Amino acid sequence: MTRHVIAAVDELPPGTRKFLEIDGRPIAVFNIKGEYFGLMNRCPHQGAALCEGPLIGLAQSKDPGEIEYTKLGEIIRCPWHGWEFDIRTGQSYCDPRRFRVKAYQAHVEPGASVVKGPYVAETVTVKIESDYVVVEL
Repeated sequence: MTRHVIAAVDELPPGTRKFLEIDGRPIAVFNIKGEYFGLMNRCPHQGAALCEGPLIGLAQSKDPGEIEYTKLGEIIRCPWHGWEFDIRTGQSYCDPRRFRVKAYQAHVEPGASVVKGPYVAETVTVKIESDYVVVEL
């Protein structure tokens, strides 16, 4: 797996997403309540920019007339045809046996470990005050 630094944590607050291209792949990274998830930004149904769709919840019912909403803000709905996918896993809710979106592991690493390199500045003091979101492909 290759690590890619995406953004400083404060550049991707909870409830937001960031679109990028890594090695020719369209990716979106989401911050869902302080947890980070990467998802291929292409719907497997007909190739729409999936991650531009709305974030919704999952409606479930144990008994007739009773609806419970779970996973609020964790389901992405395709803007073209409304297919729904779990941001955490990429699993389809329309046809879970046949369709899934590639999900990428994303996490936070201390800024010092991300920007550490072989170079040392002898006359300049460098202070890293932020952590960074990293996605692994």
